[in-house]
Amino acid sequence: MGVESQRKMPAAETREAAPPAGSKPGGGGRKHLSSIANHVLQQCSLALDRSVNDLVADFELGLKTAAVDSYSRRLVEFCSLQALQIITSRDLGDKISDGSFSRFTFDMMLAWETPTPSDQQITMESIAKEREDRKEPLGENEAVMGDDTSLFYSDIMPLLVNEEPTVGEEAYVWFGSVFPLACDLVNARFTFEALTTTTASRLHYPAYDKFLKEMDKSFKFLQDLPTPTDIEFAEDEFILHMEGTAGTQRVVRHIGTSSWPGRLTLTNKALYFEASGKISYDSAFKVDLSDTEIEHQINTASTGPFGVPLFDKAIVFESLPEPLVLEFPEMTSSTRRDMWLTLIREVLFIHRFISMYNIESPIHKWEVYSRIILGVIRLHAAREMLRMSPPLPSSFLVFSLYDDLPKGDFVLEQLASNLKQTSTITRLSASYVFKSLSKSHMVPLIAERTKDNDADSDSQEQPLASLENTIDQVKDEAREVTAANVAVDGMKEEGITDSLVVLVGLVSPLGKLRPVIQRITSWERPLVTGGVLAAILLAIYNEWIGYVLAAGLIMAVGVMVWARRGKIGKIQSEVIIDTSSDKTTMESIVEAQQSLRKAHEYIKTTNVVILRLWSVALARSPKHTETMIWMLTGCALALAVIPFKFVLIGITAGGFMANTRIAKATSNPQGSRRWREWWESIPAVPVRTVDKSEL
Repeated sequence: MGVESQRKMPAAETREAAPPAGSKPGGGGRKHLSSIANHVLQQCSLALDRSVNDLVADFELGLKTAAVDSYSRRLVEFCSLQALQIITSRDLGDKISDGSFSRFTFDMMLAWETPTPSDQQITMESIAKEREDRKEPLGENEAVMGDDTSLFYSDIMPLLVNEEPTVGEEAYVWFGSVFPLACDLVNARFTFEALTTTTASRLHYPAYDKFLKEMDKSFKFLQDLPTPTDIEFAEDEFILHMEGTAGTQRVVRHIGTSSWPGRLTLTNKALYFEASGKISYDSAFKVDLSDTEIEHQINTASTGPFGVPLFDKAIVFESLPEPLVLEFPEMTSSTRRDMWLTLIREVLFIHRFISMYNIESPIHKWEVYSRIILGVIRLHAAREMLRMSPPLPSSFLVFSLYDDLPKGDFVLEQLASNLKQTSTITRLSASYVFKSLSKSHMVPLIAERTKDNDADSDSQEQPLASLENTIDQVKDEAREVTAANVAVDGMKEEGITDSLVVLVGLVSPLGKLRPVIQRITSWERPLVTGGVLAAILLAIYNEWIGYVLAAGLIMAVGVMVWARRGKIGKIQSEVIIDTSSDKTTMESIVEAQQSLRKAHEYIKTTNVVILRLWSVALARSPKHTETMIWMLTGCALALAVIPFKFVLIGITAGGFMANTRIAKATSNPQGSRRWREWWESIPAVPVRTVDKSEL
């Protein structure tokens, strides 16, 4: 009950006084409660085999004062949580299948959202006003109903009558905070948004019931999947996804010009590929995703017949001794490939999270694993519901979501801190939900060892208020970044001409200097690198830069004099760009297309950089302009006070030392992340291309 007491309550509820102790309900229920709240209390009474008066007495016994804020809502919370503990203690999957659990919990959310008659009236009026603003008719006796209907409702449309009430975001998030089945508190708002995009941000009961049933089906299906050939799973290893079997789509592994179809299995610890044999599968090839000492590099790739990269539907592990290329064939898009890539990265993110925040307790690790398992199951369920318009996977995967969001690492840091404050599995945890859904023999031993402590878990609520505040800040930051990039995303993209091929050929000789500079600055040969660094620092300190530049110019003059005397210009009257290749025509076309695409990306990136700088210079974003003003002022003062040669010495020495092992070991990745997030939040100046005749 204590979790939601820290939330902001509606105005009609915040000053509500508790009714007199021992007051009798009138008209079949308590007058200070709405009809749905009275119904929920009756259901709780039946589940607990206790009278409503006894539940109210227990609730008031825990109150510090006779009159408290949000009395009705807290009463609904208290009774609901008491009944929820009994309902979820056994056979949760059966209760989901027959619909009793979804009906009870949906009513819980409705009662929490409208605990009093005044709340119900306010909700009806707000929905009516919203409909009026959108010029949509409001049906007779309609309470809270969205008019837009998702595609997956087509087979259950008769159930969506106008009188059926719906649940809003706050109630859905509250339920996720007390029992993280339908959503995880950390990404509950994103999950709700994905499920209600086409239903006016209101959750209908048929959709909620179908979502839970699809979750239960997915969980049971994943539990019953066979383990890969010749592989013994760890105690806390669970299958997240599998394809390549007779009932699923094909997965192909490419080795050179050879292709091997097989079965691909992803768990919360590893990725397994089993090549298809004549009768059974060969021994599984394992990629350990839990080893954080290996920096896995996973990228998209193109494959095709005879090694020609025609189809962009594959992923490649470039960090392995031999690159692993896996293709997910499909007719049109690359949705399957993107799905697998996201899930694999989610597993990598979760192990990086465990390593970064030193999560060593088996209980804490299993809680993290339970979060990823339930998140993937929610994703499977949502994709099954929304087949015609699949939601983004990141809306259901906690670690992938907050790896992309600005300041998302703050949420993960707060999550790790909250996680370490628990010493057992509580009913507020994902571990408990996993236990409730699992078959008894599938529950890890660590969960079994803590089952004796479940009775005391009611008083062990995680400090969620600070986490929710951090999540809200991150969402606000994400909105700011999204708004800043609207102009960038909407820019008109220009095509790329063949002149880029010439440009690449002209600058290609300069590319030969890059590996030489990299070998010098990488400290592969310390004596050479140290000598070059000492020479540069000595030249800067003695102010010989002018002489060095003069020597360089004299060398350029000498080359030109030699070219003039040797009449090199007449002998070589044109620049020849060699376009010959030992590749086939198809390979050359594909390579040229990829090169043009890459060059196009560079051009767009350059345009965005210039537009962001214009935005700062023109003060279109006052916050960023003020920051830049202070930064430039500080640099100006430093250059005015410190001799310029010492500035050059510091920059040069810093550039060389950045490649040493000590610098890499002590580097702080959050610094670069903060800088990138600050830069991406700068709005770009809009661009509009017009013809001169249109002006």
